[in-house]
Amino acid sequence: MAYDKFTILRSTAVPMPIENVDTDQIIPARFLKATERKGFGDNLFRDWRYNADGTPIKDFVLNNSIYTGKILVAGKNFGSGSSREHAAWAIYDYGFRCVVSSFFADIFKNNSLNIGILPVQVSAEFLDKIFTAIEGNPNAEVEINLPAQTITIVATGESESFAINSYKKDNMINGYDDIDYLQAMKNEIQQFAAKSMY
Repeated sequence: MAYDKFTILRSTAVPMPIENVDTDQIIPARFLKATERKGFGDNLFRDWRYNADGTPIKDFVLNNSIYTGKILVAGKNFGSGSSREHAAWAIYDYGFRCVVSSFFADIFKNNSLNIGILPVQVSAEFLDKIFTAIEGNPNAEVEINLPAQTITIVATGESESFAINSYKKDNMINGYDDIDYLQAMKNEIQQFAAKSMY
């Protein structure tokens, strides 16, 4: 399988209420030399996480130990800018399995879905509710139910539906990338090919 199956994720979340985060901020261009997906998490938000001398910037949320979890809650317009796949790789390699925002750039959204990160787009009002819940309690949990296509603030029970392409949804539930999907249909493809020969 290309990545872990995604069905229901219940986790604490890391709040980053910054709008218009582009892919160069997610993973700076100088770290794009590798062609494998490994190791990019070390440089996720590199210029926001570290000073020039490599020391952590205390005020940045990923350097604050009270915030943990597999869900990144981001401000509006996340993943704009260049089409680099490495931005999604960095988020996945760091350990996030879901990013929540009120708007995603299309290319980033597709790159994320292709490698097992679920981008959950919610209303601006619901996004504010999530930020408020985390601000009130850093251990507040959020539940992402992919089969039902719902996101829920566990403490309050407040919930909202989200949209996802049915093909991408099926792939994420099964842990498939595009190649895995075709491999899973191998028998059907061979049968169709055999029939087409006559």
